[in-house]
Amino acid sequence: MSFAPLERLRDALLRDESLRVIYRLFLSDGVRHWKGYALAFFFMGLMAVATGGMAYLMKDAVDSIFVAPTAQAIWLVAIVMMLLSMTKGFSAYAQNVTMARVGNRIVADNQKRVFERLLGKDVRYYAGHHTADITMRFSTGASAARDALNLVITSIGRDVFSLLALATVALIQDPFLAVICAVVMPIAVIGTRKLIKKAKNIFKREFTSMVKLNALAMEFIQGVRTVKAYTLEPIIRERVHTYVDDVERAANNLSRTQAKSSPMMETLGGFAIAGVILYAGYNVVVLGRTPGEFFSVLTALLLAYEPAKRLARFHVDLAPMMIGANLLFEILDSEAPELVDDTRPALPVERARITFEEVMFGYRPGEPVLRGINLVAEPGQTMALVGASGGGKTTIINLITRFYTPQQGTIRIDGHDVMNYSLPSVRGATALVSQDVFLFSGTVRENIAFGRPGASDEEIVAAAKAAHAHDFILTFDQGYDSQVGEHGVQLSGGQRQRIAISRAFLKDAPILLLDEATAALDSESEAEVQKALLALQSRRTTIVIAHRLQTVVRADKICVIDGGRVVEEGRHDELMARRGRYFSFYQMQFAHEAEVSAPPPEPTLLSA
Repeated sequence: MSFAPLERLRDALLRDESLRVIYRLFLSDGVRHWKGYALAFFFMGLMAVATGGMAYLMKDAVDSIFVAPTAQAIWLVAIVMMLLSMTKGFSAYAQNVTMARVGNRIVADNQKRVFERLLGKDVRYYAGHHTADITMRFSTGASAARDALNLVITSIGRDVFSLLALATVALIQDPFLAVICAVVMPIAVIGTRKLIKKAKNIFKREFTSMVKLNALAMEFIQGVRTVKAYTLEPIIRERVHTYVDDVERAANNLSRTQAKSSPMMETLGGFAIAGVILYAGYNVVVLGRTPGEFFSVLTALLLAYEPAKRLARFHVDLAPMMIGANLLFEILDSEAPELVDDTRPALPVERARITFEEVMFGYRPGEPVLRGINLVAEPGQTMALVGASGGGKTTIINLITRFYTPQQGTIRIDGHDVMNYSLPSVRGATALVSQDVFLFSGTVRENIAFGRPGASDEEIVAAAKAAHAHDFILTFDQGYDSQVGEHGVQLSGGQRQRIAISRAFLKDAPILLLDEATAALDSESEAEVQKALLALQSRRTTIVIAHRLQTVVRADKICVIDGGRVVEEGRHDELMARRGRYFSFYQMQFAHEAEVSAPPPEPTLLSA
């Protein structure tokens, strides 16, 4: 049996963007939750039957009161009407609860899928997208997928079923109503098509403004000290007001566009009701038909008005949801290179010898940062990377941790090309302590435990002691259970740094990467942190980046990085004896520090 006609029909339908998105939603979320939607359809069918029954019963209700009044008939009609109302109310409740449960599960599933995809993104992705944009897609996209499916399901199950039931009643009572419905509905649907494209464009503008607003709010909260220090409140206020006004304007335009279907439906509905009154009145007054038929037809038409109006504006309401669902799919369909690494073997690390062989890399096309760099970090030794900013020092660490991938050349650990091994095992062999320490909201204990999830309390305390953090932790009111605040804001810079070092101690990785770990500290805090770092470097292959050369003079090897290449390497005394680039850096730095620390000159008569 050939399915070619069906396939051609499907392809033709999928050329429409909205239908394509709905088709995908049904194949993924709809199929997965078909049982819940089937149950909801059942309850919506009961609602439609009850609604039609109530309209049909109006004939008997009116006739039993005004045409052939009998107490038994009135009681019977009243009881049946109550039962139908109870059935409709229970069905509405059950349908709403069922749809809510299914919808909430869809949101949860999609948020998990999106977050799983985000976990697989490399650092380059986050460098190119603002946090507000990602979080908006994470929340708005998942909700839009649910709302779109719910709108389609309820439009079919509740509104279409109700219209069919009421149309059936009208056809039984008087076929003329079918003519009215056949004329009114197509006019209403065609009249709203022009609003769909406008609604999509407005929602896109609203989403863009919301991203800008959330981005600015995040930056203000995170940079509040800078805002206060430079009295930037007027500038921030003006920008926020501009974005808020943009969002308000877009929301008003969207509401106005979505509401434009109402005047059309009100007008068409009024004409339809007027036609029914004239026609049914003629039948009752002139042709002698019972008034019950008139009221039954009129009730069916009145009850059909709301579902007909919802169906007429279906596409207009659906358009913004399609934009939100597409935002979700953009993340789900995008490449997540780190997700493919789990199938590769684990990296075997014995001595932790690191080699760079003709490695080339650039963050942007045509702008190389590393230009065929070669270097070797020997096992159990400390190698320091020094040089001017922008030379490629941090990039070397980013490549060792595989935050980025070399464009040419090879990075080896114990002779093994790291690209041939699983990403978790490569990163598991390294511990990174940088200048920008990130602490998660939670307790001191939890932040240290991130170094090795599942570690015992004894191991956490031992790591803190090794990092010279145990003593100051005990001064907190709740000790290791004290909250660190957002980004560790409740701790000093030196305390945050030692918590990070405790985390590295707990991880106990054979490779230690230190990226300006003491650059932002005062002398006293730096001294404490240096003690912890010296203990941490013991028996590990360590790569240190430092601008303060006095912190690396004892390194086993110092490599001067300039322009993406190693231009000098050796021990401190060897490099000083050569009087090359390192000697120049050293002389320049210590001459400047001597000037800064020198006492001010005695005032003279001239200066006075």
